Order: sequence, then structure tokens, then C-alpha cells
Amino acid sequence: MKRLFTFCLLSLSALNLFSQMMTTETAPVYTAVDEYRHSIDLSGRWQFCLDPDTVVMPDQDFTDFVVLPGTTDTNKKGTPIAKKEETTHLSRLFSYFGRAWYKKEVDIPQSWKDKDVILYLERTKPSVLYVDGKKIASNNDISTAQEYQLSRVLTPGRHTIALMIDNGYSVPKQLLSSSHAYTEDTQTNWNGIIGKIFLQAVNTVKITDVQIFPDAAKKKVNLKVYIDGVRSSSEKLKITAIPRNFNWKESSTIITLPPTTRVVRQAPVEISLALDDNAQLWSEFHPNLYTLLVEIEGKDRVERTFGLRDWTADKSHFYINGNMTYLRGKHDACVFPLTGHVAMDSVSWRSYFTTLKEYGINHVRFHSWCPPEVCFDIADEMGFYLQPELPFWGDFDAKDSYLMSFLHKEGVNIIRKYGHHPSFVMMALGNELWGSVEKMHDFIDDFREIDSTKLYTFGSNYYLGYQGVKEGMDYFTTCRVKDHEAHTRGSFSFADADDGGYINHTYPNSSGTFDKAVALSSVPVISHETGQFQTYPDFDEMAKYTGVLYPYNMEVFKSRLEKAGMLSQAKDFHKSSGLWSVQLYKADVEMDLRTKNMAGFQLLDIQDYPGQGSAYVGILDAFMDSKGITTAKQWRQFCSPVVVLFATERFTYMNNESLRGEIKIANYTESPLNGTTLTWKLTSSDGTVVKRGSFQVSPDSVGLFSVGKISLPLSQITSPQKLNFELSLSGVKEKNIRGIFEQPTNIYPLWVYPIEKSKKEMVSLKKNIIITDTITSDIVKKLNGGAKVLWFPSENQINGNCVGPLFQTDYWNYRMFKTISENNKKPVSPGTLGILTDPSHPIFRLFPTEMHTNCQWFPIIKGSYPVILDSIGISPVVQVIDNIERNHRLGLILEVNVGKGKMVICMSNLLRQQEYKESRQLLKSILSYMQSPSFKPSVTITFEELIRKISSENKGTVINELRNISYD
Repeated sequence: MKRLFTFCLLSLSALNLFSQMMTTETAPVYTAVDEYRHSIDLSGRWQFCLDPDTVVMPDQDFTDFVVLPGTTDTNKKGTPIAKKEETTHLSRLFSYFGRAWYKKEVDIPQSWKDKDVILYLERTKPSVLYVDGKKIASNNDISTAQEYQLSRVLTPGRHTIALMIDNGYSVPKQLLSSSHAYTEDTQTNWNGIIGKIFLQAVNTVKITDVQIFPDAAKKKVNLKVYIDGVRSSSEKLKITAIPRNFNWKESSTIITLPPTTRVVRQAPVEISLALDDNAQLWSEFHPNLYTLLVEIEGKDRVERTFGLRDWTADKSHFYINGNMTYLRGKHDACVFPLTGHVAMDSVSWRSYFTTLKEYGINHVRFHSWCPPEVCFDIADEMGFYLQPELPFWGDFDAKDSYLMSFLHKEGVNIIRKYGHHPSFVMMALGNELWGSVEKMHDFIDDFREIDSTKLYTFGSNYYLGYQGVKEGMDYFTTCRVKDHEAHTRGSFSFADADDGGYINHTYPNSSGTFDKAVALSSVPVISHETGQFQTYPDFDEMAKYTGVLYPYNMEVFKSRLEKAGMLSQAKDFHKSSGLWSVQLYKADVEMDLRTKNMAGFQLLDIQDYPGQGSAYVGILDAFMDSKGITTAKQWRQFCSPVVVLFATERFTYMNNESLRGEIKIANYTESPLNGTTLTWKLTSSDGTVVKRGSFQVSPDSVGLFSVGKISLPLSQITSPQKLNFELSLSGVKEKNIRGIFEQPTNIYPLWVYPIEKSKKEMVSLKKNIIITDTITSDIVKKLNGGAKVLWFPSENQINGNCVGPLFQTDYWNYRMFKTISENNKKPVSPGTLGILTDPSHPIFRLFPTEMHTNCQWFPIIKGSYPVILDSIGISPVVQVIDNIERNHRLGLILEVNVGKGKMVICMSNLLRQQEYKESRQLLKSILSYMQSPSFKPSVTITFEELIRKISSENKGTVINELRNISYD
């Protein structure tokens, strides 16, 4: 009992808080919700005791206390953090796993006599309820509110309510590490009660549930009303639908109720309520809402929100009220860094959805969890399409009856509780499931029988897409469709696709599609977890963590970078990798949009994911704040209801060639773009318009369609430069595209190089420069004597002291997919995050570039093997950014003085890449620089020391395993 006594004592922080509060417990507030339902608010101070050894009894005195709603974390209960080296996720400052007790005295008013009394806990973990020391019931609902019927025990007078909440082994064990309802990777496995907590008294004749099924085509709403306690045929039920955010007349009906017995969830009263012929429909563009009042006259009344909408699917697309739509989605893993648990307030969710709308997102997939009702409320108001999931990721094992019954119960609860929300349009059985397809089918059949107005699928990316579409699926969220090469996104880990997928493997273009994959599906396809392009973390973000979680992972990463001697470059690493990741996201998203029969995408993510090894893959940070790498307006160029697209085979040209391509528009608004004009212009690096033109958009302009083709000679470009090809759609009516803040535009960077005036040009550039891939003693002698040398070392010459080539930024998290690749005997990604360079350096005079990777670097990077410079104090002219696990100083191009001579070392053999115009141009630019007075390396070193340091074996950092159940 000594350990128990210690846990029950007031902590120092609790004493400080206690000194600011009354010494006697404040009576809960008693309020009238309406004339029928009265409530006692139970938020505030509760007696508290941890119970790690399962020895506490409900009638014991608890000398500690907490404030609810809240958690053990927010109340600073549990074990203070000791280990501060965690790098796989954020760290809880106070953690606790197991049973905890919450106790409160309540006074039940005399007016509640003969009423039905309900205890409402909006969101918690499995609980056991005691009243006056006696066990009453238990409840393990985690996706919806827990409700306890207490009519027999909460009689007028004073009573003690005790709740034992268990965040331990009170749910199927798989959930603890494999569901975002529980996992420490994001919202944490908290213990407590969050959201609304109250007692409510209702009449014995009452409405226990209302299920709403809209029928937009017929302008009516079908209802199932569950009623308890009706004994007389004199009871009347009144149904009224009142427009909530628009002006129109209400619709109502009154029916006489038949007598029923007092059995909860007995056969419902089924009603069809016709609305006015001019009833307003709900969609992302017109989120018109109704309040439904369901009243037993003189006895009870409940309110529900609904929207009149039909959400359907054909072979390839989703339709909202008969209009083709497109899902521009994000994955949500319940990332709330300040509280460590899901937000339960409207302010937070309104801010969340406002940010998403600014960035053109219209859809959210909740990965292996379901958000609370307030999330659906705000999504209803703002016009978002939501996909909650069962709280599960893993083996859908039909033989595990405990798991199956738990998940089925959660699914039924989710549909019944939140199904009336128009934003709730689709549902999945979890994330990346495997196991019994037959059982998955059974679940879907059951859920569809409860509510057929939603669309259902087996787990998102179930069987990693290899099983293909199965009977019973309304849509398919997947990274591939059955075939290993039939991908539905442009980026993968090296464990999943050869060389990391299409974007990393294919010469840059804006013409590729996923047509092959979607043609293999008989239902709409949504690209699963699109993107996953890493950026280097911004260490300034650490100051934002003022709540229950702290980023000790970031502190470790910062310390590693400092030990590697590169902390001063952290901001540049963040900016360069981030700017490049935005371009990669654009390439991936536009590939989805160019696929005529693709139904949408679900990004992973627009927001950083602070777990699973720390995956900084968002263009926003974990707080949904800007990282400074793009703006909402820039992002909306390719993520909006209307996107103008340019399909071309390449982005680099010689000036004796023509820019060729096809202009397309992806229009997923509710109407054609009649009367609009597509204008284009090609501008030079100084902003001068080189050429311009326009196309009239055809009247039949819904979905993906072509506007016209262009062929523009580039002979006017006489110097190497970056150009912009800009598209703009004018004449778009605001009423057609609610939520767009400007006319749709899109910009494509291009690079143009002039052809050589004569063969003498290259001869002149090479004059007096030794160009070699092998250093001999004779060359070293000449170098020491004052020669200029351009050296392309082979991997053998530097003893393999290098990393491999990676065009895109590394996928998700290097540590996790290194483990997965090695365990599955697949190549490991090079793990880098793009290049960092100074565009003003004179070496780039003939090769215009930005500080980050861009498309003109593709053949150069793919043919490279960046050298590890950890043991040598050289800052490369072109540095390759390494990942947070390894932290090598990596050089792609570097320059040094050797003796009286000067040397440029290029770790991409441009001599072997002369079929690529980009490689030829970079070689020309390097040679031009070496011939100029600007060629003045700042570092001097002997050749012997140089070769010794760049060829010495580098053992590197030991990187521990980080597993992922989808690959085990």
C-alpha cells in the first residue's frame, strides 16, 4: 500500500493549484437546457487517484484532485519525463498507463424525481461507473460519447459518482500501438475525460435517437425516430425542418404515436418529411443546413443538424447532388501538440477547417480514428467531405472475436451518432488492413444497412492495394491497383516501388498520368497518402511547445546537426528542402488531376506528422502554421476546384527548339465554365513577356478537358535563363466557384539554353583546363605547378565514401523505411533532401538555378554520388542536404586550391551525360567559371590530404530499427 499512498498524495503542482481554489468542493451548476431537459454541469474539480496496481476501491478517500475536462497530462499527473532522447515522436512531460479514478459529489434536485437521469461523458477511455460505492455499469465506447442510465440510483439528494478510467489493456491490444485513437505517435494514449461532462434529467417519455437520411433528388428527408416510454395513443410527434443559414420557409408534420413498451432502441417510428420544391441543397460550394426539431409535445424535444445532399459514385467519380466532384484531401492523424488529445471545441476546429479551405482542401480522411461531433458540426458549416475510420490498423482477424465485436460496435456507434451530419459522406474500416476480406465485406453490409446514404470501403489502402477492388467496396483508397506498377501516386519508399516511384525515376514532365491504374478499378479511386516528401525541420518551432508535449526529438536532431558542424545551415536546409518539397507536391497532385478518371487524392500531409520517427512531410508545421515555404495562394494554383494545367514532356529546352504542350483545365465546380477565357504568357527572367495568347473555353467544360495545344519557337531566348509559362482563367463567376479567392492561375518554370555558336566555343572553354575522371601522378604534378583541373571522381577513387543519388526529398522518414527496406531485402533510399546552393555563385552564370533542387538538375543528380565531407572543412558549392538521422556533410560540387593550382570536383560525371542538355550546360557553366577571374577557391589543401580525407571510410551514425506493422 506504500506505493498507492504515494500516488494518492497531492503533488506540489496540485498543492499550488489547490491553494487558489476553495477548500470545499463547489456544487455543480444546475441548468435548464430547455423546458424538457435539465442538466448539471460536472466540469471542474474532481477528486483523483492513480491506480497502477489495481488496488484502489471506489469508497476510499482520494486526497488528490484534477480539473475536468482534462487528462492526467493536462493535470500533470503520472510519471514526469526522465528519458529525453526519444526521437520517434514528441515526448509527454507526464505519462501514465493504466487505471485512474475520478470522483465527485453531486446533489440531485427534488425536481428530478421520477425522471430518467443520464450521465454523459463526451469522450474518454473505457470506464467503470460507481454510485455511492456500488458498481453500476461499464462502457468501452471510445469513438463516441459514453452515456450511463442512472434513473434507479441517482434519486434526489447527495450522491458520490466515481469513475475508473482505464487507458491500459481495456481495449483490444492492437489499438494501443496501431490506432490514432491511442497511439503515442500523435494524440497520445491519454487518460481522462474531455469535452462535455454532465448529468441530464429527461421525462420517461423521451426521444432516444433520431436517424436522418436525406434524399436531395426528391427534396425530402427520411427519418427513423426512436422513442421510449410511450404508453398512450394520445402522444403526438412533431417534426420540423428549419433552414439554418439561409432564408426559406420551414417544413413540418405531426403524427400520432402508437403505444410502446419501455425498451430502448425498439422499432423506430419511420417518417418521410417532404421539403419545399425550392429546398436548398448542401455541398462544399453551398453548405446549406437545416435544424431538425423532433418533439413529443409536452414531453421531450431533440435537435439535429442535417443537409439535403446526395453523395453517390459511378465507375470513376463521386457526385454531390448529381454534380461531379473531386476530393482534394488530407490525412488527419489527430495531431494536437499542446493538449496531446483531440480538440473538443469549435474555435479549434473552425481554425483547422479555415486553414484547409485557404489551401484548397475540401476533404479529410481521419486515419484510424473518428473525430468528435464538433468537428462534424464545423465541417457541415464550411462544406467539407469527411471520411472517419474505425480505430484500427492491422490484421482484420475474423477469428479474434473480441477485436471484431469491439470494432463492429464502434462502427455502429459512429454511424448512428454522427450519421446525420452532411459532411459525413464516406467511411473506411481502418488503415492498411489485411486479413479476412469476407469479414470486411460483412462489416460493410451491416453498416450500409444502417445508413445507405454514405459510401463505404474496406480499409484505406487495404493489402497495400495488391488485392484490388472487391465486391462490396463503393470506392478504393489505394497507392496502387493490384499490379505492382499500376501506381496511383508519384512517390513511394524504395521498399514499395523501384527507385522510389515515378517522380524520382522519370525525366521531369507534366504529362504523366495514372490512367493505367484507374483503368483496373470498377469504382472511384482515391490516391492514398500522396506525397510524403520530407523537409528539414525548423528548430524555431520548438518554442511553440508550451503544453503537455515537448519536442525532445527536435532537440536531439539539433544537437546532432551541431556536432556535425552544420547548425548554422539549419535554416537554409529547412528552406531549401521545403521549397523543393512544394514543387514535388505540385508534380504529384497535378498527376492526379491529369488522370481523367481519378476521383481524388488524400495527402500525407499538408501538416507535419510528429511521430513514426518524426516525419516532417507537411507544408505546414504540426500546429497548422506556415513553414514559410509556400503561401496559400501559391498552393491553390494546383489545389482548387478549378486548376489550369500545362501538359508537356519536359521543362528544359535549347533555343532552337519549340515549347510544345497541351493546356487543360480540371473543373470540379457545380457548373461549366461558360464565357471564360484561358490566357497564357511566356515571360523571361526579367519579367519581359516573350509571347502571349489565349483560348476560349468550350461550353461543355466539366471535369478534365483540353483547351488547346501550343507550339512556341524559343529562338528569341539568346541567353541561358529560367522562364515562366503562366496560365490564367478569366471570366470565372464567383457564384460558380465559391471559396476561390482569385481567378485560377498556374505557373510552370522552364529553362532554356542557347545552342553553341560554333564548335570553337567549347574548345575555347576547355583550353588550359585538365578534364579527367582519373587523377594520375602527372596531373597532381601539374596541379601543384598551377594547372586548373576539373575532376569527376569515380566511387572507387573515393573508396565508396559517398551516398547514392536521390532527386526528390526522402520519403516519410529515413529511419523507418531503412528498416523496412532492409527487412524486406529491398534497396535503401539514399535518404537525402535535395541540394542547397547559392544561385549568385559565378559557377552558375550559364546555368541559372535556385537555392534548391529543380527540374533542370534531374540528370545531374541521378548520375551523382555525393561525397561525404565529414572529416574535411570544405563547404561545397553544391551541397546535398542529409537527413536528420545521419547528418553527413555531402558535396556534389566543391572547389579547392591545391599547391599553385585550382580544382573543381564534381561528383556527377557530366562527361558521361552528354545526351542531356542540362548536363552539357552545367559543364559549359563550370568551364566558363574556371576560365574567369572569379575562380578563387577559399580552401587550400594538399592533394594527399584531400584524397586521404575524402576517401577515408566513414562508419557513420548507428541508426536503430523503426518498424511498421504494414510491412512486418
